Amino acid sequence: MVVAASVVVMAGAVAGALSAVSDRRAADEAARPEVSASPRLAPLPAEPSTAASSAAESASPTPSPKRSASPTPSLSRTGRADQDKERTAVTGRLYRHPDSQVLNWVRSNSGDPRRAVIASRIAEQPAAVWFADYAPDTVTARVAAVTSGGAAQGRVPVLVPYAIPGRDCGGYSRGGAPDLDAYDAWIDRFAAGLGSAEVIVVLEPDSVAQTECLSEGRRADRFASLARAGRVLKSADPRARVYYDAGHSGWNTPGKQAAWLRQAGAASPESSDGIFSNVSNFHATAAEVAYDRRVLDALGGPASLGAVIDTSRNGNGAPADGEWCDPAGRKLGRTPTLSTGEARIDAYLWVKLPGESDGCKGRPGTFTASYAYDLASS
Repeated sequence: MVVAASVVVMAGAVAGALSAVSDRRAADEAARPEVSASPRLAPLPAEPSTAASSAAESASPTPSPKRSASPTPSLSRTGRADQDKERTAVTGRLYRHPDSQVLNWVRSNSGDPRRAVIASRIAEQPAAVWFADYAPDTVTARVAAVTSGGAAQGRVPVLVPYAIPGRDCGGYSRGGAPDLDAYDAWIDRFAAGLGSAEVIVVLEPDSVAQTECLSEGRRADRFASLARAGRVLKSADPRARVYYDAGHSGWNTPGKQAAWLRQAGAASPESSDGIFSNVSNFHATAAEVAYDRRVLDALGGPASLGAVIDTSRNGNGAPADGEWCDPAGRKLGRTPTLSTGEARIDAYLWVKLPGESDGCKGRPGTFTASYAYDLASS
């Protein structure tokens, strides 16, 4: 089986949303800002993998075979006391950051007939804020702007650090920090902006699930940096909850994914609060719940580990044909919440903001009103 690699647009100087451009391409995309908010991760095929997966090369959605993983030593172990540790869920309500592409569109298009639907069903929902550009001099202040905003409202922000070197195996979202030493220093500065309130960190989408393009040595080095990142984040803010990349239910088998996650520190409570899945994807919530529980069971670690799921566009599940680029017939999934009612599922999140195009219904990474309206009105 093969999988398509992630497709992202790089974030600019401000997390979440940046400056607008003045060009208007069509009436349907009036006042669409040129921003770089949540990157686009290309959805992967709908059927679970039973063999080695693959990653797309360069800017093409055509997949290429991945190499099978080689085991590396586990970076951490958990004791019996940790195994018996009782789970504690994140409390409160999620934070909606005031800077986003959809909010920019809503503010600029008061006369558009689609505005009311987009505003009420998408713009009013809390969504993650991505930090996808390597800008070490400004990242602390940018993170602090989000976390302090959440703390002031007594709400929980969701942050997505996305600067791992070798990102996307050189595909659409290639980039990030120049090397792992630089990444480690960037994470230190990211962590310095967390503050002391509750925050959810969705750590490096695709960084674990999509590693077969790396050599055994480079994979082990990446996993060591990810384990370190979790420790740094949780040390900087003991109330931070850090989740690691589990791909999704249509990608790697639970056992294979769990083995990699264990090497990346996801089973250690010093680094991790659990896993995330379905980021920028379309797989049904029920499928993700079942998959995440199987990954957690295979992962081991303390009973406190849980999972968060991206439900932003999965209301109709994944297309049967595996289409990943703004596929037709999709709709919004469950609204973001910290109260899922599901054992070991800590939150449903909107990690990717609905309406931000994969590149088929609009320019990649930009908010497309027609796409947002289709998702919101389906």
